[in-house]
Amino acid sequence: MRIGDYVRFLNDVGGGRITRIEGKTVYVEDEDGFERPTPATQLVVVDTKKSYERPLDVKTRLVEPDVPKPKPAPEQKPEPVVETPEGEKLNIQLAYEPREVKHLNTTTFFPVLVNDSNYFLYFTYMTRGDDTTWTTRSHGIIEPNFQLQLDEFGHNDLNQMTHIAVQLVAFKQDRHFALKNPVLVDQRLDVTKFYKLHCFHTNEYFDTPVLAIDIVRNDLPARQMIIDSSELEQAMRAKKSERHPERKKPGSKPQQARRDEIVVQDLHIAELLDNLTGLSNSDILNYQIDKFNEVMRAHQNHLGQRIVFIHGKGEGVLRRAILEELKRHYPTCEVQDASFKEYGFGATQVTIHR
Repeated sequence: MRIGDYVRFLNDVGGGRITRIEGKTVYVEDEDGFERPTPATQLVVVDTKKSYERPLDVKTRLVEPDVPKPKPAPEQKPEPVVETPEGEKLNIQLAYEPREVKHLNTTTFFPVLVNDSNYFLYFTYMTRGDDTTWTTRSHGIIEPNFQLQLDEFGHNDLNQMTHIAVQLVAFKQDRHFALKNPVLVDQRLDVTKFYKLHCFHTNEYFDTPVLAIDIVRNDLPARQMIIDSSELEQAMRAKKSERHPERKKPGSKPQQARRDEIVVQDLHIAELLDNLTGLSNSDILNYQIDKFNEVMRAHQNHLGQRIVFIHGKGEGVLRRAILEELKRHYPTCEVQDASFKEYGFGATQVTIHR
């Protein structure tokens, strides 16, 4: 409530104009010119500009001061887009900005889309968890050379944000322009970074620390490809079986799925991620262990399935972490060194048992 607002009484008939406010007490001038001190909780604002109309049983209107009405503001035309030679190439970034960077365990985050180009962009921002269904979190148009806040989320939402996707269509208004290809970027998001202060940095677009992901850099979409070798091997076997179907003998029983094929998963970080910028050694190890558990869960019901994890020799940190995971979460599985001849000295073979 402000001085000059017109209010009505909740527990009485009538109302008036606020003349002064002292703490929680509001002084209301009624139609007879008397001030009535009233608790603010017993008032409701009717209008801040027009006169107040009393309840149905009293039709008297309060007199509004004769104040000249302001002229309507002239319709403003949108400012023309200031173009630069560098802006003819798309540079698009998605950044996650914490509300309180010093309290990462409790703060919320703002996804911000940066359009560093001379183009308008139709955009759609989507996320998903480990399933295959996407959720649209924001969509619309972002202007040239502009930053747009898309959403706000907390730590409880991170399980549904392990993958992000951004769709873009670039265009210009009222002028000729070079045609740009539509963009669809699908990236895996390491949600553990939202808990780590060293993963947030300032950059050319932000003076405060953010977790930044390049969507398009100089017209080239950035796409982080993570290939699961086990899925690739299964797809190749399925394609081979389609080309050379096995002939079944009459009356023969259907054969059980073979378990003699070995699933191979290379855990070297260079095989899992294209960009290691901002990752510490612990970040890398956590990502490798997540991939190990992902493969184990995918085959935990395939009794007799053999899986070879290639981890390299190094200092043995990754191998020890794998053995600890097996001991803790998969105690019935058989563990041994993989074939030196086929996989070298840095591989471990796991056989699924119950």
